[in-house]
Amino acid sequence: MANASLQMLMDNLKKLIHGNHHPLTKKNRMILSKRPQFQLLYQELDSIIQTLSNIHQHHHQHQELEKKSQEKSLTSLDLEKVTKSIESIKVELMTINIANMKMDSSSRIDHVKTRSVAAAVAGTSYTRNPFITKKRSEEFVVGLDDDAEIIRDKLTEDTKQLCVVSIVGMGGQGKTTLATKLFNDHFIQYHFHIRAWATVSQTYIKRDFLIQILTSIGVQGDLEDTSDSQLREKLHKKLMGRRYLIVIDDIWSNEAWDDFKLFLPHENTASRILLTTRLNEVALHVKSHGFIHSLPCLTEEESWELLKHKVFHGDNCPEWLIEPGRQIAEKCHGLPLSVVVMAGVLAKEPLSKDLWEEIACGISSYHKGNLETLALSYHHLPDHLRECFLYLGGFPEDFRFVVKRLIWLWVAEGFIEEAENRTLEDTAKAYLMDLINRNLVIVAKRNEIDDVKTCKLHDLVRELCMQKAKEERFFLKIDSLPLSSPLYPDILYQQRRVFTNQDVNILTIAHATTQTARSLLCFHKDICSVEIIARSFVLLRVLNLQKCRFHDSPRALALLLHLRYLAIAFPYSSEFSKSICKLWSLQTLIIHTYSTRIYLPQNLQDMLNLRHLWSNAMIYFPNIEKPMNLQSITRVTCEHGVDNLKKCLPIIKKLDLCCSEDEEYHFELLPYLETLAFVGSGSQRNHIWFPATLKTLTLTKCCLPWSDMSTIKSLPNLEVLELFHNAFMGAHWDACEQQFRQLKFLLLYHLNLKQWEASSTSFPCLKRLSMRRCEDLEEIPFEIGEIATLELIAIKSSNNSVVESVKRIQQEQQDVGNDELKITINGMDLSQYEGSNK
Repeated sequence: MANASLQMLMDNLKKLIHGNHHPLTKKNRMILSKRPQFQLLYQELDSIIQTLSNIHQHHHQHQELEKKSQEKSLTSLDLEKVTKSIESIKVELMTINIANMKMDSSSRIDHVKTRSVAAAVAGTSYTRNPFITKKRSEEFVVGLDDDAEIIRDKLTEDTKQLCVVSIVGMGGQGKTTLATKLFNDHFIQYHFHIRAWATVSQTYIKRDFLIQILTSIGVQGDLEDTSDSQLREKLHKKLMGRRYLIVIDDIWSNEAWDDFKLFLPHENTASRILLTTRLNEVALHVKSHGFIHSLPCLTEEESWELLKHKVFHGDNCPEWLIEPGRQIAEKCHGLPLSVVVMAGVLAKEPLSKDLWEEIACGISSYHKGNLETLALSYHHLPDHLRECFLYLGGFPEDFRFVVKRLIWLWVAEGFIEEAENRTLEDTAKAYLMDLINRNLVIVAKRNEIDDVKTCKLHDLVRELCMQKAKEERFFLKIDSLPLSSPLYPDILYQQRRVFTNQDVNILTIAHATTQTARSLLCFHKDICSVEIIARSFVLLRVLNLQKCRFHDSPRALALLLHLRYLAIAFPYSSEFSKSICKLWSLQTLIIHTYSTRIYLPQNLQDMLNLRHLWSNAMIYFPNIEKPMNLQSITRVTCEHGVDNLKKCLPIIKKLDLCCSEDEEYHFELLPYLETLAFVGSGSQRNHIWFPATLKTLTLTKCCLPWSDMSTIKSLPNLEVLELFHNAFMGAHWDACEQQFRQLKFLLLYHLNLKQWEASSTSFPCLKRLSMRRCEDLEEIPFEIGEIATLELIAIKSSNNSVVESVKRIQQEQQDVGNDELKITINGMDLSQYEGSNK
């Protein structure tokens, strides 16, 4: 074990590295700028301590080496000299350790059982379990090796102009760890003449930033008394003509970058800036001649590997601890900071399965420090995003937010500000993308053209939402409640929003009425009374009961005149309640039913504010006289043709329409239509005209001739084209003379197509081609592989000749150096598919 003075050195180094509020580091910019080097120094010294512990029986040699290590490292802050001294110590230790390997194993085991060693892991100091064999405590980073290799290549590539490489991710995701790993990489040290590090943080002061950079590159003198212009001149002179790497850690604003870039010489010296930030906006702002690397979360396996290493330092985990250990790693949800914190907790405790299982169940209580880290992102949010962000915390754990529904909720709640020449929904989508770009919301699934389809929250971010919402009384969340608990008036008093995973009937005890609640969102499957809910929450704007079943008529919902958003279930009923059409303020109506159809009453036209109508059943639309403000409607059948739609839905943007007759469909009469899904009669050709505004077109059973593609290819904004079940009829499609200028995704499903011809210019922007159940098709045109933008060809349930054609396409592309094109067969990568069929 290291003696007291050496241990004191280690403790002081930890304060230099992590103690932002310690008197020694608070205002000492030189120390702040040297933190990456101190981190490396700490790791090396810790390695020496571990080795000294292993050779503790050689007491005299131990004392001598401790003396050397103190003499060679305590007398100076010249880190290069210190590093060289440490290397010489390590050589001597290696010699001793080789001799020590001949020790009797039993005596070493007895010794191990009596010692404990302090080890630092990512800033968390904790006592190791005395029964664990000591190994070198080098920095162990799981899941970042590939990221480091990608960024290292970008930093050292043969580009002479100054480039910026940005690492983007949420708080605690390992951005600074990765930057430190690269900063101390031996090849990076060799490649750059000058390396500098500065931490910006939220409270950016230009002068402090300059001094950090100058001190980190060894500029001497009293910089505090130097003027700003002199500081800029010193930095410019120091960097002039040199190949430099400057790490800017934790930058929060575009302004900070705009200030800093003015100080840099823009010579062609292949210099680089490595930047870490939580904000995609900042990374995009500095992207000119640069590269953005978004840091992914760890997989469950990577989390477990990191946890094991931090707890056992490379030793095997006892078999009885593997299951609870994996549970703990899984509940860290891929956030390295969480894994390291939990490793620190586990390392302090005895190796007990019961204790580990207890920790796995109560893991959230250990995340307080992580929440403080993430809270920086919350405090940096502009006012218009805070309500939208906090709102997400009311939903159940691991909830997948469907983007369009989340947007409808935000609009109904009144969170979205009016913007000129922009719909509320478009503004809400921009808000969501802002939260995603700030790495507070995670993209769970994207659609065919990479737009966000569903999103989710990391568990720690959700905890942050709930914590801040509770502090600000933003909502009441009822996940568990004793049945005997008196809810009124204490719990619901002055609560504007109520989220519950409990039986909603609990909230309506004694038919009590609350005048304060504006939102009620229930995620519990129960049987309840519509009338009691309507009378208990008379001023609701948002009501989500889509998982609930009712034992009475929904007519009482007509009492909720202020409703803007209603999601409700009508089990086994095809009759749409006329009373709901009296909700004149309603903006969004979502109907779940076990029936196959819903008939809308004539008084639907009174719902002048209705913007979105969704159902899982077929909607039979009435012949109405007054125009409505509907923007989107699903699975509707209109017995009175598109002419009626033009009259009653003049601003419709998204339309899912089924026709029952063979007639002409003039969709060009709908000037705002962007998304159209049309199901034809399936008996004979439909005659269809499309508006130039279309971005997404899905056709089914339209029986169109392939010659009609000339109409579709002329649509200037079309990005997605999906053809299902005889949307087009005929054995031959010649697309050689056609050009789909903006098309990014093409799906062909269950068509009787045999021959398909195309040129590389037919689909100049195509990213993804999907082919399913086209058994008659002979091959995919060879020229498809030559499309520069193409990323994926996905084939399912197709014949062998189609598979052979995509093999040839991939081989040809690999021969010309294109390894980016991915081809899958029945969900498997092409190489895996070939292996499975051998």
